Amino acid sequence: MVKKAGSIKIISGGQTGADRAALDSAIKSGLPCGGYCPLGRLTEDGRLPRRYPLTESLSSSYLVRTLQNLLCSDATVCFYHGELEGGTAKTADFCRLHDKPLLLIDAATTSAPRSAANLLAFVRKHRPGTLNVAGSRQSKCRTIYAYTRTVLDAILPKLAANRKTGRL
Repeated sequence: MVKKAGSIKIISGGQTGADRAALDSAIKSGLPCGGYCPLGRLTEDGRLPRRYPLTESLSSSYLVRTLQNLLCSDATVCFYHGELEGGTAKTADFCRLHDKPLLLIDAATTSAPRSAANLLAFVRKHRPGTLNVAGSRQSKCRTIYAYTRTVLDAILPKLAANRKTGRL
């Protein structure tokens, strides 16, 4: 459900890398966050810490939680480095299949400030009530957490500040 401008919730699957950066940035910015994670709160580095307010899906499959998050969101941004692969590629496929707005951000070719500007324009255009943030896991790209966090830290405080005014 698309809400008024500035009123946005950030969701992700809680995996290391881009997912975790999204949750940390949302928490820091005071924006609501959540999403679905696999049964058992599975991630590549063990159980997802309880400080992340995610709901366990009924399956331990990463693919199931990926689809759940996509279906619960109004738009998706995927952060990756160089090649769209694995779960990030599946997320993009699901967006196309379900006709959901998608922004792909390649950390290998786009500076963080340019990506922040592109993401802000995407949010202004689509005005999602819930933004799904997906992307590479830390083991696939050791710099993806820092890159994603830099991009989101540049725009989420603006969105949080504008929640009350309804302006972006």
